[in-house]
Amino acid sequence: MAEGRPFRVLLVEDEPVIRELVRSMLGDGTVDVDCAANGAEGLKLAKSSEYDLILLDVVLPQMDGITICRLLKADPKTARTPLYMLTAKAKKADVETATKAGADGYIHKPFRATELMELIERLRPKASVG
Repeated sequence: MAEGRPFRVLLVEDEPVIRELVRSMLGDGTVDVDCAANGAEGLKLAKSSEYDLILLDVVLPQMDGITICRLLKADPKTARTPLYMLTAKAKKADVETATKAGADGYIHKPFRATELMELIERLRPKASVG
């Protein structure tokens, strides 16, 4: 993350209510949230811009989240970007499939704002004290 710019999040989610919920939870001026409503749009955004975190639903129109995860983790340009699945698919097999695809973590819906904020705080580079 470049110094002086907000933490950038890409949310790939087909439910408008969840997109707006996440945007309102995180949109405090220190976090920028870009949203994609389908898998193809999400993949395009992820490859065309630099993000500090990608939040990805599993069930999406045009391309599912597991496929997107595999493609992003196979691409040297996006492979190191933290990618968390944000989904209602909460069975153990679903988590294992996402992990095998390269997901760095898994957040179950319904989720709390504190879960997302804690994740961002863990990923945000700490300012050096000196």
